[in-house]
Amino acid sequence: MNFIRLDPAPQLAHLIECYWIIENQSPDGQPQKIIPDGFTELVFHYQNQFQININGQWEDQDKYLIAGQISRFFYLRDTGVAGMVAVKFKPAALTQLFGLTMQEFTDRTIALKDLSDPKLNQLHQQILPYPGPETAKQIFDRFFIAMLPIAETPINVALDLIFKRKGLVTVKQLADEAQMGDRQLGRLFLKYIGLSPKYYCRIIRFNYIYELIQDRKRPWAEIVYLSGYYDQSHFIRDFKAFTGEDPSSYAFDAENMANFFLNKH
Repeated sequence: MNFIRLDPAPQLAHLIECYWIIENQSPDGQPQKIIPDGFTELVFHYQNQFQININGQWEDQDKYLIAGQISRFFYLRDTGVAGMVAVKFKPAALTQLFGLTMQEFTDRTIALKDLSDPKLNQLHQQILPYPGPETAKQIFDRFFIAMLPIAETPINVALDLIFKRKGLVTVKQLADEAQMGDRQLGRLFLKYIGLSPKYYCRIIRFNYIYELIQDRKRPWAEIVYLSGYYDQSHFIRDFKAFTGEDPSSYAFDAENMANFFLNKH
């Protein structure tokens, strides 16, 4: 597979994490594991569609879709030559930009045609046929810059704290930072993120674990300590909950979709 990651225009950095392109001219139909990373995506398949397996059964996935937050790993597999271009959004951006209620998207991919959003339909028409990575970036940048300014969300300060502390923060601390009650914070997280504050912190904490483990020079004891766990068994249990694998046997160097999405560099 060929993986490309592109940064958005600087004025979009608060809304968009990156743009990405994946191509594979030699499809093998092998399942690709997708692991929670805390972001949502708008995906356009310009080659063959994929199949998806979230609940134990393979189903055809629509070619043009929004992927919400995921609480657990799932699988994709190609059905022919693969080619997709996508926008990876900051956690609350899809609600900010399109007024979506993200709880409806949790652990789901929803076809653009089912949303009937004129703005999304306009972007669909602009980005396809796929024009190549640099032109795609220019199209995305122009489209989202035209939507600015976008109002801040009431949970931005809580999200900033989650990322600053690598997920090692309590719901009470988040609510205090956002100057609201725990229940109000929970309702807003379901609307803007699709997950509870506590669970979203777990995902960001897991992503930090992944980042730490990639540095092969760090001993396990240091990784467990830096990621805020009191013991190695709890650390391993959390890693397996999100990946289905033990951290000592996980293939961090494999060129696959999971590693591409989790490796922010």
